[in-house]
Amino acid sequence: MSSHVSATTPGAKPRKPRTTLWRTIVLHRYLYFMLLPCLAFFIIFNYIPMGGLLLAFKEYKFNKGLLHSPWVGFDYFKQFFNSYQSKQLIVNTLIISSMKLFLYLPFPILLALMFNEVRNKWFKNISQSILYLPHFLSWVVVIGLVQRLLAPDTGLLNEFFSSMGGDGSTFYMMDPKYFYQIMFGSHMWKSLGWDSIIYMAAIAGVNPDMYEAAKIDGASKLREICSITLPSIMPTVVILFILSLGNILSAGFDQLYLLRTPGNMQLSDILDTYIIRVGLQGGQYGYATAVGLLQGLIGLVLVVIANRVSRKVSDTSLW
Repeated sequence: MSSHVSATTPGAKPRKPRTTLWRTIVLHRYLYFMLLPCLAFFIIFNYIPMGGLLLAFKEYKFNKGLLHSPWVGFDYFKQFFNSYQSKQLIVNTLIISSMKLFLYLPFPILLALMFNEVRNKWFKNISQSILYLPHFLSWVVVIGLVQRLLAPDTGLLNEFFSSMGGDGSTFYMMDPKYFYQIMFGSHMWKSLGWDSIIYMAAIAGVNPDMYEAAKIDGASKLREICSITLPSIMPTVVILFILSLGNILSAGFDQLYLLRTPGNMQLSDILDTYIIRVGLQGGQYGYATAVGLLQGLIGLVLVVIANRVSRKVSDTSLW
């Protein structure tokens, strides 16, 4: 009888794979080549500019340059928190960003669910195109439309109220009690259709057999959405929510800068507009960099905390 020796013996170390990292790269070289523009973009526009964060700890001198300017430590951070404006700026930023994050979150999901139930392809394509279009308009165009719509006397809304016998001279852009409605409405109109795309992609990945089984069991359409669709796309919702937390102190410069008026300044002045005002307009580059760095650090901490909590609660996380 011939005996066969086992290829692996108990306690023996497993063999290392022959395919090294470089061989894998060579094997999939075309895929990595396609990845190069993306890597170059992030290196040039996201990592190289991080060297400018030194301005947050230095008193910048034009004649000495960034590296040879004197150090000031954490003086700029102390200056910001001791400023009488800091509390109001932080509160305004948190209110606006929270509205865009928490209050706005269900609307793209609901729109994706509605699109998923539309069976007429012609109507679905036309509706999607109309709702996607505002995303490609700049905030300058969007706010210009809002100003024309809400202009006193000549605006469409004021003309409507005037024709109904009401007052048609309301200056909505100057009245602070209308600011949040205008801000949230314009943000939703511009972003709603585009933000629903990723949720529609997640819904398209749901196993159709689950819907067939639910129909056999007599489940209604609402029950299918609540028991199948929403739980299936919940990991996508959680991931996007965690990523959005990184911008909790960045409420959107373009929109808020264009919406600002002397009447709503107490509500529309946020950290983003403050940084531009004191940095570019006021020439306080180090101070503005310190405030911007503070925004990024707080966003990073929130993302890390939210990711850890999500991983423990739902087993869904970024890393």
